[in-house]
Amino acid sequence: MADICCDAVAGSEGKVAECDTGSRAARRRRMEIRRLRLVSERGTEEASYRKRRRLDGGGGEASMDEEVEPARYGVTSVCGRRRDMEDAVSTRPGFLPGHHFFGVFDGHGCSHVATSCWGRMHEIVVEEAGGAGSAGSDEEARWMGVMERSFARMDAEAVGSRECAGPAPTCRCEMQLPKCDHVGSTAVVAVLGPRHVVVANCGDSRAVLCRGGTAIPLSCDHKPDRPDELERIHAAGGRVIFWDGARVFGMLAMSRAIGDSYLKPYVICDPEVRVIERKDGEDEFLILASDGLWDVVSNEVACNVVRACLRSSRRRERNRSSPTSSLSPRQSSSSGDEAPNDDGSPSAAGSSESDDESAEEDKACAEAAVLLTKLALARQTLDNVSVVVVNLRRCPKL
Repeated sequence: MADICCDAVAGSEGKVAECDTGSRAARRRRMEIRRLRLVSERGTEEASYRKRRRLDGGGGEASMDEEVEPARYGVTSVCGRRRDMEDAVSTRPGFLPGHHFFGVFDGHGCSHVATSCWGRMHEIVVEEAGGAGSAGSDEEARWMGVMERSFARMDAEAVGSRECAGPAPTCRCEMQLPKCDHVGSTAVVAVLGPRHVVVANCGDSRAVLCRGGTAIPLSCDHKPDRPDELERIHAAGGRVIFWDGARVFGMLAMSRAIGDSYLKPYVICDPEVRVIERKDGEDEFLILASDGLWDVVSNEVACNVVRACLRSSRRRERNRSSPTSSLSPRQSSSSGDEAPNDDGSPSAAGSSESDDESAEEDKACAEAAVLLTKLALARQTLDNVSVVVVNLRRCPKL
């Protein structure tokens, strides 16, 4: 297999891959894994997440004090064996007070719908969450409404933006069609809060939670031959034709997507939303990925790979700490806790160790995302591969 070059890309937000021109440089970039998030750039921004603050749950009055956790995650996105890169990944830590946003968008036909989702989906969710009522209302019903309205607005914007496009073509598909109505994107979105994880999915990208060592899918792929989807398409007057797999009218290999106006109402943008309560001590991590990974790697194998990376990271962190045997007898007999400052706060050394541990966990998430991508490429995946690994373990309190 061709060598894979892992280049670190600085920046706190997900980077959108542009359509390649087919040049020699573009061909080299096909196998280039882009780490869209690294730990070293967090600085004071992520340190601020450790402060205790009042959360309003996206709107309404504050309900209770919560310890705001920093976002710890890793991202990779690679073109793979495709000619063009049509995936987009969005990571927006702290997009709402105490909440982090992650999204994987797998475009088809061209990349501009996935690009639109990358730039706008989190903003729409913020707007909808702000008018969704107070945090005291039913959390599951509130977030389901937020996600359904957000996906509907995103679909309307993706379709409308193409209809009012300027005369100059801005992407490959505009050179071929008067309107880019043959373009769409899947969307799997996760909102990580202090008490809940919200996952909304439209298409065949997937979210998988590892809880207590068990892989739990939080989304179900929207394939045209899924019994309930097949019944819905037929009821709307559509047909599913098996042409290189099940496809809506023999064209699209998914039954739900953002965009694809030429196949409406058979292909819809309604997401399936799940709101689950976080379980401290059991929830380990969350994986979001495009079907370039899931076509060749099972949920269980993916979780085993990530667990191995995170466990290896924790072992390295423990090995770097000073063994008690190297301490003097007087030091060894102490409790081992950092001495507080005069004001009773933890010492700077204790805070530095916590930051180093968090940085190591971020690095482990990035390594796990890279390893999953390499595994998909080694298993001959034919699609773009985008992976987000989010660490769900709580940071130890100092």
